[in-house]
Amino acid sequence: MSYYRSPLSTQIPPVTKNLIIINAILLFATVVLEPRGINLTRLLGLFYPASEYFNPIQIITHMFMHGNFSHLLFNMFALYMFGRVLESVWGPKRFLFYYLVTGLGAAALHTFVNFIEIAPMAKTITAFSNTPTPELFSAFINKYQGTITSMGFNSASVMDFAAKWHNAPLSSAYETEAISFMDKLLQTRMNIPTVGASGAVFGVLLGFGMLFPNTQLMLLFPPIPIKAKYFVIGYGVLELVLGLSQAGSNIAHFAHLGGMIFGFLLIKYWNKRSSSFY
Repeated sequence: MSYYRSPLSTQIPPVTKNLIIINAILLFATVVLEPRGINLTRLLGLFYPASEYFNPIQIITHMFMHGNFSHLLFNMFALYMFGRVLESVWGPKRFLFYYLVTGLGAAALHTFVNFIEIAPMAKTITAFSNTPTPELFSAFINKYQGTITSMGFNSASVMDFAAKWHNAPLSSAYETEAISFMDKLLQTRMNIPTVGASGAVFGVLLGFGMLFPNTQLMLLFPPIPIKAKYFVIGYGVLELVLGLSQAGSNIAHFAHLGGMIFGFLLIKYWNKRSSSFY
């Protein structure tokens, strides 16, 4: 994360301040209520639309939930550093609108990327259920070996099961167990909640880079200055590379990209409708 000393007032404007407070309160409530049997992450985190836990309100509420304190701290520090500058320039209403649009855009791209992975898997499982064979099962686990591991399944045990089925290809018990495993894998994949303000925060970072492209930011690692526009471009490229190379990661890289993309489009739209940049 970069350090930036704003030339504007250090007072936190109202929307930025309230967003930080809301996010902090919800993490505190999550920690306090979980031992009491109330899982706020399951209620308010964003699930895949086909998941049994999905609720449309999660499209909004997931933006105010966080997995742990470090997750919250990183996002809220970035929101404080860059969000208060944008809010001071745009005003509270426009900044809040921008924040929500980038957060929703992040959720949209993240869900679409999940659909690209989950829909073919579901289709393959449906076809397999009609004609289960050890050969098709082996092909499935080879294709989704990364997903199997990232979902917490023991890939060695699954491969051992496949080998046993090859030795008894007519076993109906193996057929049933294979279908059950594949269904469980699909449900586990769909039941992963997405939480965090990261998509909106990356949108805020993008907005700062567009409004103040030549502002010098000081990186922490390595401790060198860099212009905001290059920092934003570099971060965007990094998220794209990580998103493509780390499928199944517990970090929603495409959500980060979604926030930046929708932020870029919204600022360009505002730019066309106004004689000034903002």
